[in-house]
Amino acid sequence: MLRQKHYIVIGAGVIGLTTALELKRRERLAQVTILAKEVPGDTDPTYCSAWAGANWVSCATDNGPHEDWDRVTYLELEKLSCARPEAGVRKMTLRSVYDEDIDTVGILSNGTGKIWYEDLAGLHYLKPNELPEGAKFGYDISTFIIDTPRYLLWLQGELKQLGVKIHQTVVDNISDIPETIPEVSAVFNCTGLGAFSLGGVQEKAVYPSKGQIFVVEAPPGGITRMTFRSDHRLGTYNTHVFPRGEDAAILGGCKFNDDWSGAFDLEVGEEIKRRCCALVPELGKPEDLKVLAQGVGLRPCRRGGPRVEMEEKDGLTIIHNYGAAGAGYQASWGMAKAAADLLGRATKL
Repeated sequence: MLRQKHYIVIGAGVIGLTTALELKRRERLAQVTILAKEVPGDTDPTYCSAWAGANWVSCATDNGPHEDWDRVTYLELEKLSCARPEAGVRKMTLRSVYDEDIDTVGILSNGTGKIWYEDLAGLHYLKPNELPEGAKFGYDISTFIIDTPRYLLWLQGELKQLGVKIHQTVVDNISDIPETIPEVSAVFNCTGLGAFSLGGVQEKAVYPSKGQIFVVEAPPGGITRMTFRSDHRLGTYNTHVFPRGEDAAILGGCKFNDDWSGAFDLEVGEEIKRRCCALVPELGKPEDLKVLAQGVGLRPCRRGGPRVEMEEKDGLTIIHNYGAAGAGYQASWGMAKAAADLLGRATKL
Protein backbone atom coordinates (compact mmCIF):
# COMPACT_ATOMS: atom_id res chain seq x y z
CA MET A 1 0.00 0.00 0.00
CA LEU A 2 1.37 3.40 -0.99
CA ARG A 3 1.85 5.77 1.92
CA GLN A 4 0.10 9.13 1.85
CA LYS A 5 2.39 11.94 0.79
CA HIS A 6 2.87 14.74 3.29
CA TYR A 7 4.16 18.11 2.17
CA ILE A 8 5.26 20.77 4.64
CA VAL A 9 5.16 24.43 3.58
CA ILE A 10 7.08 26.89 5.75
CA GLY A 11 5.58 30.37 5.47
CA ALA A 12 2.05 31.72 5.07
CA GLY A 13 2.62 34.80 2.96
CA VAL A 14 1.16 34.93 -0.52
CA ILE A 15 3.91 32.63 -1.86
CA GLY A 16 3.48 30.00 0.86
CA LEU A 17 -0.32 29.99 0.75
CA THR A 18 -0.38 29.82 -3.05
CA THR A 19 2.19 27.02 -3.10
CA ALA A 20 0.14 25.01 -0.61
CA LEU A 21 -3.01 25.52 -2.68
CA GLU A 22 -1.23 24.49 -5.88
CA LEU A 23 0.03 21.32 -4.19
CA LYS A 24 -3.42 20.43 -2.92
CA ARG A 25 -5.03 21.09 -6.30
CA ARG A 26 -2.56 18.72 -7.93
CA GLU A 27 -2.65 16.00 -5.31
CA ARG A 28 -5.98 15.94 -3.51
CA LEU A 29 -5.02 12.85 -1.53
CA ALA A 30 -1.77 14.33 -0.25
CA GLN A 31 -1.56 15.89 3.19
CA VAL A 32 -0.35 19.49 3.19
CA THR A 33 0.62 21.32 6.38
CA ILE A 34 1.72 24.95 6.72
CA LEU A 35 4.06 26.07 9.49
CA ALA A 36 4.33 29.84 9.80
CA LYS A 37 5.38 32.53 12.23
CA GLU A 38 2.82 34.98 10.79
CA VAL A 39 -0.55 34.18 9.24
CA PRO A 40 -3.28 36.21 7.50
CA GLY A 41 -4.43 38.93 9.87
CA ASP A 42 -0.95 39.58 11.29
CA THR A 43 0.75 42.89 10.53
CA ASP A 44 4.42 42.48 11.41
CA PRO A 45 6.65 44.35 8.90
CA THR A 46 8.42 41.09 8.03
CA TYR A 47 5.04 39.68 6.94
CA CYS A 48 5.17 41.82 3.83
CA SER A 49 2.16 40.21 2.15
CA ALA A 50 -0.06 42.06 4.62
CA TRP A 51 1.27 45.45 3.50
CA ALA A 52 1.28 45.04 -0.26
CA GLY A 53 -0.91 47.28 -2.45
CA ALA A 54 -1.26 45.10 -4.54
CA ASN A 55 -1.63 44.75 -8.25
CA TRP A 56 -0.23 42.94 -11.26
CA VAL A 57 2.40 44.80 -13.25
CA SER A 58 5.41 42.75 -14.20
CA CYS A 59 8.90 43.83 -13.18
CA ALA A 60 10.41 40.90 -15.08
CA THR A 61 12.70 41.62 -18.01
CA ASP A 62 14.62 38.33 -18.24
CA ASN A 63 12.86 37.07 -21.39
CA GLY A 64 12.68 33.79 -19.50
CA PRO A 65 11.19 32.11 -16.41
CA HIS A 66 10.44 35.29 -14.45
CA GLU A 67 8.25 36.58 -17.26
CA ASP A 68 6.65 33.14 -17.51
CA TRP A 69 5.77 33.19 -13.80
CA ASP A 70 4.09 36.56 -14.19
CA ARG A 71 2.20 35.44 -17.29
CA VAL A 72 0.86 32.37 -15.49
CA THR A 73 -0.25 34.54 -12.57
CA TYR A 74 -1.97 37.10 -14.81
CA LEU A 75 -4.08 34.34 -16.35
CA GLU A 76 -4.92 32.87 -12.95
CA LEU A 77 -5.94 36.28 -11.59
CA GLU A 78 -8.12 36.77 -14.65
CA LYS A 79 -9.97 33.56 -13.82
CA LEU A 80 -10.40 34.58 -10.20
CA SER A 81 -11.68 38.05 -11.09
CA CYS A 82 -14.44 36.48 -13.18
CA ALA A 83 -15.35 33.36 -11.22
CA ARG A 84 -14.46 34.13 -7.59
CA PRO A 85 -15.31 37.75 -6.72
CA GLU A 86 -15.06 36.92 -3.03
CA ALA A 87 -11.28 36.55 -3.51
CA GLY A 88 -10.88 40.33 -3.76
CA VAL A 89 -9.37 40.41 -7.27
CA ARG A 90 -10.80 42.97 -9.71
CA LYS A 91 -9.86 43.95 -13.23
CA MET A 92 -8.82 47.58 -13.46
CA THR A 93 -6.76 49.95 -15.57
CA LEU A 94 -3.27 50.83 -14.38
CA ARG A 95 -1.70 54.04 -15.68
CA SER A 96 2.09 54.15 -15.43
CA VAL A 97 4.08 57.28 -16.22
CA TYR A 98 7.84 57.70 -16.23
CA ASP A 99 10.10 60.70 -15.92
CA GLU A 100 12.94 59.22 -17.98
CA ASP A 101 13.19 57.71 -21.46
CA ILE A 102 11.76 54.24 -22.06
CA ASP A 103 15.13 52.61 -22.70
CA THR A 104 16.49 53.68 -19.29
CA VAL A 105 13.67 52.85 -16.85
CA GLY A 106 14.09 49.07 -16.64
CA ILE A 107 10.93 47.81 -18.34
CA LEU A 108 12.22 46.43 -21.67
CA SER A 109 12.88 42.69 -21.98
CA ASN A 110 16.39 41.42 -22.60
CA GLY A 111 17.00 40.70 -26.25
CA THR A 112 13.67 42.04 -27.48
CA GLY A 113 13.66 45.72 -26.58
CA LYS A 114 9.92 45.49 -25.88
CA ILE A 115 7.59 45.45 -22.90
CA TRP A 116 6.82 41.75 -22.87
CA TYR A 117 3.20 42.02 -21.66
CA GLU A 118 2.02 44.48 -24.32
CA ASP A 119 -0.40 41.99 -25.88
CA LEU A 120 -1.28 40.13 -22.68
CA ALA A 121 -2.44 43.28 -20.86
CA GLY A 122 -3.59 45.34 -23.85
CA LEU A 123 -0.95 48.03 -23.40
CA HIS A 124 -1.39 51.33 -25.17
CA TYR A 125 0.85 54.37 -24.90
CA LEU A 126 -0.39 57.73 -23.70
CA LYS A 127 -0.55 60.73 -25.97
CA PRO A 128 1.61 63.74 -25.03
CA ASN A 129 -1.46 65.67 -23.83
CA GLU A 130 -2.32 62.81 -21.45
CA LEU A 131 1.03 62.96 -19.64
CA PRO A 132 1.50 64.93 -16.42
CA GLU A 133 4.04 67.74 -16.44
CA GLY A 134 7.61 66.47 -16.59
CA ALA A 135 6.78 62.91 -17.68
CA LYS A 136 8.59 61.46 -20.71
CA PHE A 137 6.13 58.67 -21.55
CA GLY A 138 3.39 56.53 -20.09
CA TYR A 139 0.95 53.76 -20.83
CA ASP A 140 -2.26 52.12 -19.68
CA ILE A 141 -2.72 48.39 -19.22
CA SER A 142 -5.71 46.26 -18.31
CA THR A 143 -4.67 44.45 -15.17
CA PHE A 144 -5.82 43.55 -11.65
CA ILE A 145 -6.10 45.18 -8.26
CA ILE A 146 -5.88 42.81 -5.30
CA ASP A 147 -7.44 43.62 -1.94
CA THR A 148 -4.61 41.91 -0.10
CA PRO A 149 -6.13 41.30 3.37
CA ARG A 150 -9.21 39.86 1.70
CA TYR A 151 -7.17 37.79 -0.76
CA LEU A 152 -4.94 36.29 1.95
CA LEU A 153 -8.00 35.29 3.96
CA TRP A 154 -9.55 33.82 0.82
CA LEU A 155 -6.45 31.71 0.17
CA GLN A 156 -6.50 30.58 3.80
CA GLY A 157 -10.19 29.69 3.54
CA GLU A 158 -9.65 27.68 0.36
CA LEU A 159 -6.88 25.74 2.06
CA LYS A 160 -8.94 24.98 5.13
CA GLN A 161 -11.79 23.70 2.96
CA LEU A 162 -9.32 21.31 1.34
CA GLY A 163 -8.12 20.05 4.71
CA VAL A 164 -4.82 21.92 4.87
CA LYS A 165 -3.77 22.65 8.44
CA ILE A 166 -2.02 25.90 9.31
CA HIS A 167 0.05 25.93 12.50
CA GLN A 168 1.31 29.26 13.77
CA THR A 169 4.76 28.40 15.05
CA VAL A 170 8.42 29.26 14.63
CA VAL A 171 10.69 26.92 12.68
CA ASP A 172 14.27 27.49 13.82
CA ASN A 173 15.97 24.98 11.55
CA ILE A 174 14.61 23.32 8.45
CA SER A 175 16.41 20.10 9.39
CA ASP A 176 14.33 19.83 12.58
CA ILE A 177 11.11 19.17 10.68
CA PRO A 178 11.55 15.41 10.12
CA GLU A 179 12.24 15.01 13.85
CA THR A 180 8.90 16.56 14.82
CA ILE A 181 6.77 15.53 11.83
CA PRO A 182 7.45 11.97 10.69
CA GLU A 183 6.98 10.73 7.12
CA VAL A 184 7.62 14.09 5.46
CA SER A 185 7.70 13.76 1.67
CA ALA A 186 9.07 17.23 0.94
CA VAL A 187 9.50 20.62 2.58
CA PHE A 188 8.72 23.82 0.68
CA ASN A 189 10.71 26.75 1.98
CA CYS A 190 8.50 29.80 1.37
CA THR A 191 9.90 31.88 4.21
CA GLY A 192 10.64 35.04 2.24
CA LEU A 193 12.87 37.28 4.32
CA GLY A 194 13.05 34.49 6.90
CA ALA A 195 15.41 32.57 4.62
CA PHE A 196 18.12 34.94 5.84
CA SER A 197 18.05 33.44 9.34
CA LEU A 198 16.35 30.04 8.92
CA GLY A 199 18.69 27.35 10.18
CA GLY A 200 19.83 25.03 7.42
CA VAL A 201 19.39 27.82 4.85
CA GLN A 202 20.69 31.16 6.19
CA GLU A 203 21.13 32.68 2.77
CA LYS A 204 22.94 36.00 3.04
CA ALA A 205 21.87 37.01 -0.48
CA VAL A 206 18.46 37.70 1.06
CA TYR A 207 17.82 41.30 2.09
CA PRO A 208 14.86 43.61 2.83
CA SER A 209 13.61 46.50 0.76
CA LYS A 210 11.66 48.70 3.14
CA GLY A 211 8.39 50.20 1.97
CA GLN A 212 5.81 52.45 3.64
CA ILE A 213 2.15 52.89 2.83
CA PHE A 214 -0.91 54.74 4.02
CA VAL A 215 -4.47 53.52 3.86
CA VAL A 216 -6.65 56.61 3.50
CA GLU A 217 -10.31 57.34 3.03
CA ALA A 218 -11.11 57.46 -0.68
CA PRO A 219 -12.28 60.76 -2.17
CA PRO A 220 -15.92 61.16 -3.27
CA GLY A 221 -16.43 58.96 -6.30
CA GLY A 222 -13.68 56.59 -5.20
CA ILE A 223 -10.49 55.64 -7.04
CA THR A 224 -11.43 54.28 -10.46
CA ARG A 225 -7.96 53.36 -11.72
CA MET A 226 -4.51 52.65 -10.37
CA THR A 227 -1.79 55.22 -10.99
CA PHE A 228 1.99 54.87 -10.81
CA ARG A 229 4.82 57.35 -11.45
CA SER A 230 8.59 57.04 -11.19
CA ASP A 231 11.90 57.70 -12.88
CA HIS A 232 12.62 53.93 -12.87
CA ARG A 233 10.48 50.81 -12.50
CA LEU A 234 12.39 49.86 -9.36
CA GLY A 235 13.29 53.36 -8.24
CA THR A 236 13.68 54.43 -4.62
CA TYR A 237 10.75 56.85 -4.72
CA ASN A 238 7.95 55.31 -6.73
CA THR A 239 4.60 57.02 -6.32
CA HIS A 240 1.44 54.94 -6.50
CA VAL A 241 -2.23 55.29 -5.67
CA PHE A 242 -4.40 52.15 -5.68
CA PRO A 243 -7.95 51.56 -4.45
CA ARG A 244 -8.49 49.39 -1.37
CA GLY A 245 -12.01 48.02 -1.52
CA GLU A 246 -14.70 50.57 -2.34
CA ASP A 247 -14.03 53.23 0.28
CA ALA A 248 -10.27 53.48 0.75
CA ALA A 249 -7.02 53.99 -1.13
CA ILE A 250 -3.43 52.84 -0.74
CA LEU A 251 -0.73 55.51 -1.00
CA GLY A 252 2.96 54.74 -1.48
CA GLY A 253 5.76 54.39 -1.80
CA CYS A 254 9.47 53.91 -1.31
CA LYS A 255 12.13 51.23 -1.60
CA PHE A 256 15.00 51.40 0.89
CA ASN A 257 17.24 48.41 0.29
CA ASP A 258 18.99 46.71 3.22
CA ASP A 259 16.93 48.67 5.75
CA TRP A 260 15.75 46.19 8.40
CA SER A 261 13.90 48.78 10.48
CA GLY A 262 10.19 48.24 10.94
CA ALA A 263 9.72 51.80 12.22
CA PHE A 264 7.51 54.15 10.22
CA ASP A 265 9.50 57.20 9.08
CA LEU A 266 7.19 60.19 9.51
CA GLU A 267 9.20 62.46 7.22
CA VAL A 268 9.10 59.90 4.42
CA GLY A 269 5.40 59.47 5.10
CA GLU A 270 4.68 63.16 4.59
CA GLU A 271 6.64 63.11 1.34
CA ILE A 272 4.56 60.13 0.15
CA LYS A 273 1.37 62.08 0.87
CA ARG A 274 2.62 65.07 -1.12
CA ARG A 275 3.66 62.98 -4.10
CA CYS A 276 0.40 61.01 -4.17
CA CYS A 277 -1.80 64.11 -3.97
CA ALA A 278 0.16 65.70 -6.81
CA LEU A 279 -0.23 62.55 -8.92
CA VAL A 280 -3.95 62.09 -8.18
CA PRO A 281 -5.37 65.58 -7.44
CA GLU A 282 -8.81 64.25 -6.52
CA LEU A 283 -7.24 63.04 -3.26
CA GLY A 284 -7.18 66.68 -2.16
CA LYS A 285 -4.53 68.30 0.00
CA PRO A 286 -2.02 66.15 1.91
CA GLU A 287 -3.01 67.73 5.22
CA ASP A 288 -6.68 66.88 4.63
CA LEU A 289 -6.19 63.15 4.01
CA LYS A 290 -8.05 60.95 6.49
CA VAL A 291 -5.53 58.27 7.39
CA LEU A 292 -7.12 54.95 8.33
CA ALA A 293 -3.86 53.03 8.77
CA GLN A 294 -0.17 53.29 8.07
CA GLY A 295 2.50 50.66 8.03
CA VAL A 296 5.83 49.27 6.95
CA GLY A 297 6.51 46.20 4.85
CA LEU A 298 9.95 44.66 4.36
CA ARG A 299 9.97 43.21 0.86
CA PRO A 300 11.79 39.84 0.75
CA CYS A 301 14.47 40.45 -1.87
CA ARG A 302 17.32 38.23 -3.01
CA ARG A 303 20.44 39.22 -4.90
CA GLY A 304 20.32 37.21 -8.10
CA GLY A 305 16.53 37.08 -8.12
CA PRO A 306 13.99 34.61 -6.71
CA ARG A 307 15.16 31.16 -5.70
CA VAL A 308 12.96 28.37 -7.04
CA GLU A 309 15.04 25.21 -6.85
CA MET A 310 15.29 21.83 -5.18
CA GLU A 311 17.95 20.34 -2.99
CA GLU A 312 18.17 17.00 -1.21
CA LYS A 313 19.85 17.33 2.13
CA ASP A 314 20.38 14.49 4.60
CA GLY A 315 17.59 12.52 2.96
CA LEU A 316 15.17 15.46 3.06
CA THR A 317 13.74 16.91 -0.15
CA ILE A 318 13.67 20.70 0.14
CA ILE A 319 12.13 22.94 -2.50
CA HIS A 320 12.98 26.60 -2.10
CA ASN A 321 10.50 29.22 -3.26
CA TYR A 322 11.41 32.66 -1.97
CA GLY A 323 12.99 35.99 -2.87
CA ALA A 324 10.20 37.50 -4.97
CA ALA A 325 10.88 41.00 -3.59
CA GLY A 326 7.92 43.25 -4.44
CA ALA A 327 6.59 40.82 -7.06
CA GLY A 328 5.11 38.24 -4.71
CA TYR A 329 1.49 38.71 -5.73
CA GLN A 330 2.11 39.10 -9.45
CA ALA A 331 4.42 36.06 -9.63
CA SER A 332 2.74 33.91 -6.97
CA TRP A 333 0.92 31.37 -9.13
CA GLY A 334 3.77 30.99 -11.58
CA MET A 335 6.31 30.48 -8.81
CA ALA A 336 4.00 28.03 -7.02
CA LYS A 337 3.57 25.95 -10.16
CA ALA A 338 7.31 26.01 -10.87
CA ALA A 339 8.04 24.88 -7.31
CA ALA A 340 5.47 22.07 -7.49
CA ASP A 341 6.91 20.95 -10.83
CA LEU A 342 10.24 20.30 -9.10
CA LEU A 343 8.69 17.40 -7.20
CA GLY A 344 9.13 15.37 -10.37
CA ARG A 345 12.91 15.55 -9.94
CA ALA A 346 12.96 14.29 -6.35
CA THR A 347 14.58 10.88 -5.97
CA LYS A 348 12.79 9.82 -2.78
CA LEU A 349 9.18 10.48 -3.80
